Order: sequence, then structure tokens, then C-alpha cells
Amino acid sequence: MSWRKIPMKFTGTCIVCNQKIDVNEIGLWSKGLGVKHEKCAATKDLICVICGSQTGCSQCEFQDNCDLEKVSQLCICKKCNDNKDTFKLYQVSVGKKFLLLNPNSSM
Repeated sequence: MSWRKIPMKFTGTCIVCNQKIDVNEIGLWSKGLGVKHEKCAATKDLICVICGSQTGCSQCEFQDNCDLEKVSQLCICKKCNDNKDTFKLYQVSVGKKFLLLNPNSSM
């Protein structure tokens, strides 16, 4: 899977920072994954899907096997991972970001 640099034909939402990417702005697109800002692609640390802080990729136990170009952008930081309700927090956070995955949401 590779990322293609494209001028946006439609407004999109960056899968890294969750901010808007405007029409005609250059974005990186990958089929099935979505779009992200060029500046977000240059970031070598993912954002925690639960709390929004840096995930700490440089200290991650999986760093040697992780390819940031291919992994899910829905990682969590060590602090959130150590929470006793991590999975529930993850479910709630992802459900808020992706309403199609949240069957209890009203669209």
C-alpha cells in the first residue's frame, strides 16, 4: 500500500490529526485508508486515538517491526494503554471519530 500525493477534489479529514483538508490542498491518499496532510505524513510519531497526545513511537516496544506508512493511525499511548479500561476507552473514542462504526449514534 502506498500513499499518493494528490490535490484534493473534495474536502477531507486527515486520519492523523483529524483536521480538515481543503479542496485544492495537497494531501496524501491511500485506497482504503483515507487521506492525510503532507505535514502529518512527515510526523514520525502517531497521535493517541484516545487522548490526542503523542503516542511515543520512539519508545514503543514494536518500533523495530512498525512501518508508519502501513500501520493503522489508531494507535494509543503508553499512559492510555496502562489504563484498566483501555479497550472501552478505545471503543468510545473510535466510535466518536467514525460514526459508521458506532451503531448507537444517530446520524
